[in-house]
Amino acid sequence: MIATSPRTRFLSTGLRRVLSSRVAAAMAAPHSVDRYLELFDPTWSVHEVRAEITAVRHQTADSVTLTLRPNSNWQGFRAGQFVRLTVEIDGVRRTRCYSPANSVHAGKEHIELTTKAHPTGFVSKFLRDQARPGMVVTLSQADGSFALPEQRPQRLLLISGGSGITPVMAMLRTLCDEGYTGRITFLHYSNAAKDLIYAAELAAIAARCPNVELLRAFTESEQCGELQGLFHREQLATAVPDYAEATAFLCGPPGMMKAVQKVWAEDGIGERLHLENFTATAPLIDSTNAEGDVRFARSERLAANNGATLLDQAEAAGLRPEAGCRMGICHTCTCRKLSGQVRDTRTGQLSDSGDEDIQICVSVPVGTVTLDL
Repeated sequence: MIATSPRTRFLSTGLRRVLSSRVAAAMAAPHSVDRYLELFDPTWSVHEVRAEITAVRHQTADSVTLTLRPNSNWQGFRAGQFVRLTVEIDGVRRTRCYSPANSVHAGKEHIELTTKAHPTGFVSKFLRDQARPGMVVTLSQADGSFALPEQRPQRLLLISGGSGITPVMAMLRTLCDEGYTGRITFLHYSNAAKDLIYAAELAAIAARCPNVELLRAFTESEQCGELQGLFHREQLATAVPDYAEATAFLCGPPGMMKAVQKVWAEDGIGERLHLENFTATAPLIDSTNAEGDVRFARSERLAANNGATLLDQAEAAGLRPEAGCRMGICHTCTCRKLSGQVRDTRTGQLSDSGDEDIQICVSVPVGTVTLDL
């Protein structure tokens, strides 16, 4: 059990067992036990990870860094993993994926999340502009295989771009706290020096740790970094000549990630490259030949298939299924398909026609489809 504040210690093991019982659920009906607990403190929950924002800072003009204190349901994370953050905006719960940027050893009582407010980023802009100390959000447990292995490699290459810096920043901080002595190259791409999140801390780490090499690449021509411009093979070979010998971790915008993956694939070392991607690829949707109907079994509704994603069609039919990232990452929208075939908008892959769970935000119906909604 992690260290907690006096308020979160209220839910001791014994009390949690009582509140999780069928008797407690029956007494609380038609609401959940959590509905009553949150009247005393919004962070209290029997099962959910809820976290209070304790500090807000803006490292760059388009980003926000949040320090959160989770309740005692939080189980910690491995450096590089992500969490699903849910926040209520105008009465609607929105979920997005963010990677903790703090070291796993820097005190389990707090989590640090940093996000850039992208032009189309509804939740990221809300957090940048509206997040305040005292606000409570809901978190999932940490998830994802993009993480430092338990057996630390002796040579590491961390490559990031933009807000993709957060998971590799967690890796770097964790390794520094462990006194890691292997060689680390930290290669980061951003438009300009003013856009580099964690700029001062990265410089300080590189100055005090002789095993850490910091390479900053700025795409704007007048910017002075160790490197210049976008990622390309020649640049990598000159700056990191032993890259093929390193265990590499990559997170950043799609274009940069594709360029890096291409080099590793061409060199036959793809197994040494680990990657994380929280950005949606262009969806493969063709609504010109849409056929059939979409049947919503539980709500007894029927709509003509218009070729849009099943999430969009459900909302157009007046339903409000749970949804988060709307790009197939957070799995909040997972729903049971009872019959029919769907196509994954990311890959073009066609599903089976039987009963199965699907992500309705990235699935379009191929003919008539029935959902358990």
